[in-house]
Amino acid sequence: MVMYDDPRILRAIAHPTRNRVLHELSAAGSLRAADIARRIDIPANQASFHLRQLAKYGLVEEDPDAANDRRDRVWRLTEPDGIQFRASDMLAQPGGRAAYAVFQRNAVEWGRHLVERAYQPDGEDHPGRSISEWSLQLTSDEAIALMEELSALINERRLAGQRAPEGEGRETYSIFQLIQPYPDLPASADQGDADADADADADADVDGGA
Repeated sequence: MVMYDDPRILRAIAHPTRNRVLHELSAAGSLRAADIARRIDIPANQASFHLRQLAKYGLVEEDPDAANDRRDRVWRLTEPDGIQFRASDMLAQPGGRAAYAVFQRNAVEWGRHLVERAYQPDGEDHPGRSISEWSLQLTSDEAIALMEELSALINERRLAGQRAPEGEGRETYSIFQLIQPYPDLPASADQGDADADADADADADVDGGA
């Protein structure tokens, strides 16, 4: 496992399309630019450009074992387990704080997009979509063990998907995981509580007047 500490890596993966390319490679194992273009609905030359940019930062590489011949360019992640870094290492590098700020802003926006999309009442009951939140009493060591157990299970499923034959109705799923001590309520929570109480009182008035 490689721990990256080059701030340029953060700028590379902060780009939404390149981040999606990395996720598709993680799910599939190896892909051609044309495969990626079809999966994320972008032109093939644009997919090739993003792959070359990711290769420049050492995040992807060609997979000659998966190619049909020398002209066939198939790509894979340089690190099969994905990109891992410590925020403190990145922040200690020249330009690290600026790069981390860009990465953080994009990551937060993407996390918000995932949650909003999951809760969107679009009338579609996708059998594979679920939203869950649990609260556990854990020590720090137990939280680390839980993270490792979940990671092992997800990796097992990921490898099974890579080995599965084409044409089984598979698509790339997003699994968004957070393990952390329960955070303090945001500053806006008090106003949210007040709004909820006001709505409840209004409903009670309507029910009482019926």
